[in-house]
Amino acid sequence: MTVDHLISDATPPLRPGDTVEYALGLLMELRVRHLPVVDEDKMVLGILSEDRLLDASSPDDRVVDLIAGLPIVAGNEDHVFEVSRLMMEHDLTTVPVVRGNAYIGLVRRHDLFEWFARSLSTHAPGAILALEVKPRDYALSRLVHAIEQTDVRVLSIGTEQHGTVDDNIHVTVKINVRDASRARAMLEREGYHVVAAFGEEEDEQDLADRVQAFMRYLEV
Repeated sequence: MTVDHLISDATPPLRPGDTVEYALGLLMELRVRHLPVVDEDKMVLGILSEDRLLDASSPDDRVVDLIAGLPIVAGNEDHVFEVSRLMMEHDLTTVPVVRGNAYIGLVRRHDLFEWFARSLSTHAPGAILALEVKPRDYALSRLVHAIEQTDVRVLSIGTEQHGTVDDNIHVTVKINVRDASRARAMLEREGYHVVAAFGEEEDEQDLADRVQAFMRYLEV
């Protein structure tokens, strides 16, 4: 998916002649910490942060005089992942988007987060399985096949690897059922290490036992 679908034109950029006082008020109103400065020719001159504005010598300073460095922008045909990388790399809450060299709007971190949430099916009912897999054993097709043998459908998969390429891969799988016992058993049978399961339906007796154990703890 390209970034066009996430562009917000309801969030205005700063203009070169805007004052620090105005810019800080706009940031507070829009609940963001960064805004681009765009001139009359729709050229992005730079991005100003809340911290940079707070360090200004006077509330009447012009924002254009506070710009330092090259502007950070995304192209309108860039993939959403590229915009995410820019946000993470530069710790931004907004990223300006250009078509050619002309500013057409910006992407807000909040909207990007919502898109990721939808794409990972976080709104759909179902359990979440957390696995650790050695890099040499990780094959997406094999993992999905193992789960779907149990008549369970995979809604989304996310991976994360800390440290070096030899470290275990952390895999998060969202499935379409609340009872993950069959999928979990199949994964373990296939040699996967299932670290935890979330969002499963709890057995009533197990829940009652845990409540009673907690009550006994409170009485100690």
